[in-house]
Amino acid sequence: MNIPETRLSVNLNKVALLRNSRALGIPSVVRAGVIALEAGARGLTVHPRPDERHIRPHDVYDLADLVRAHPHVEYNIEGNPFENMLAYAHKVRPHQCTLVPDDPTQFTSDHGWDLVRDGQRLRPVIAELKSLGIRVSLFMDAVAENMARAVDVGADCVELYTEPYAKAFSTPEQREVIAQFARAAAAARQAGLTVNAGHDLNQGNLTAFIAAVKPVAEVSIGHALIADALESGLTATVRAYMGAIARGNAATEGA
Repeated sequence: MNIPETRLSVNLNKVALLRNSRALGIPSVVRAGVIALEAGARGLTVHPRPDERHIRPHDVYDLADLVRAHPHVEYNIEGNPFENMLAYAHKVRPHQCTLVPDDPTQFTSDHGWDLVRDGQRLRPVIAELKSLGIRVSLFMDAVAENMARAVDVGADCVELYTEPYAKAFSTPEQREVIAQFARAAAAARQAGLTVNAGHDLNQGNLTAFIAAVKPVAEVSIGHALIADALESGLTATVRAYMGAIARGNAATEGA
């Protein structure tokens, strides 16, 4: 079976967080995006929050201009659709919006959607985004039984929330947890959804995840990648992550 290439989308939030600590405009979020793309990344991700703790409105628009100059690159805007995401979507028309159920005061995303509770209010939001030509991905826990609900509310993709996998990596629970992710991904694909993944993936755990769960269309990685870049440089780090993805895609099934 030919396994489609897994895209690496570099999340630039932590570059913006560092920049915002001083009023100097450095490091440049756009320049970081340029370096990532020149190193071979296939996408850029931002997650603007209402408090503008990292990504700010001008970043969203500046990066949209950058991506338009690179036709092979995808732009992904993450966020809570009941906060500030829809305004960005209308102005920027990114390739993909990843809808995340985080509270404005939340430190970081820590769970997927409860579609039994939130499905009805997500339906019109998803329909609105799709009417703009935007692919819609839902941030979901790795529960196979919930994937059909994502289709029912109109989603095109799911992004599997991978922190439980990252916590289980290199522990006795790893095999059981990765099997849960593989089942959820298989259920999503069976339902007609594209499978993305993100949260706490890093160079150490990425290859094993891709190998077990493939095909994964996209991984969105920010915190670990930017942390690694402080030691190795952004160009070398992006290439290292792409190498980890390639090894996972090339792994023999069941190995």
